Amino acid sequence: MSLIIASQLDADFNKGLGQHPIAPVVIDVAEDEPWTAAAEADLLLVRPSPAWRQPRVQRPSLWPGRLKWVYSASAGIDFYPDWLLDAPLVTCGRGVASDEIADYVIAAIYAQAKNLEAVTVRSRAEWKQTPLGRVSGTTVGIVGLGAIGRAVAQRALALGAQVVALRRSGAQAGISGVELLHDLPALVARADHIAIAVPATPQTRHLFNDALLARVKPGAHIINVARGSVVDQDALIRALDRTDGPGFATLDVTEPEPLPDRHPLYVHPKVRLTPHISSNYTLMRHRLLEKVRDDISRFVRGETPTDVIDPARGY
Repeated sequence: MSLIIASQLDADFNKGLGQHPIAPVVIDVAEDEPWTAAAEADLLLVRPSPAWRQPRVQRPSLWPGRLKWVYSASAGIDFYPDWLLDAPLVTCGRGVASDEIADYVIAAIYAQAKNLEAVTVRSRAEWKQTPLGRVSGTTVGIVGLGAIGRAVAQRALALGAQVVALRRSGAQAGISGVELLHDLPALVARADHIAIAVPATPQTRHLFNDALLARVKPGAHIINVARGSVVDQDALIRALDRTDGPGFATLDVTEPEPLPDRHPLYVHPKVRLTPHISSNYTLMRHRLLEKVRDDISRFVRGETPTDVIDPARGY
């Protein structure tokens, strides 16, 4: 069995796809209308390019055409129109970047706890003892215990932190030492660092709103590596401005991306803002290639590929 694969990814990635043992035919995709590839491809490999995010894009009459499968290079599918899920099979690149994103979360925790830049001395007059914060003995709260959340939990436990987590499915954590909670307000009230790693769905939009942020432990550190829509940014600013509110926020995602010029998050003294780089994609894309190639092998053997999207849940 061979496949015609229409790919939105770069030439080197597509070359790697073409070297799969089944010798698939890899074709380019029209950047402005990537969905038109449904007329000739079996598999459409997509990325969250601007074309998919145009609010006026209607379901094409040809969709899903001859497609058997749509593969999202990103873990989330919130960038795409709802009709993408009308394809017979939709899967995603979930888990490919979980280790990198978890490392980013831990780096943010250490940056906040130790803040070495603030205590760096540049003259003899500045030479004085300053107490540093601690990671061991603190509580890390994880909202969303999927691949990213689990990777964060494993690292935090290894560093001597207590870990509390909330998982929407209610399933067991499967990680020794993780205390699974069923109440988000209880989690944010206990945690010194709160890592947000839930998918973007209608149910999680502005999950962190004024009411929830009012329950956050005073001085706590909020880290968002999920999607910008999960946090009400105006509410976050109001919370950070309170003396009894959260102490700091590290945001790798915002709504929209990028933020417009002069947005207050750029200059807020209690915010560290990075431009959606936690996945370290340019260095980790070989993992995505390995995952896609493995899923192609599964598909041609008649097996179900990994990480199938559930249209009802949206992830």
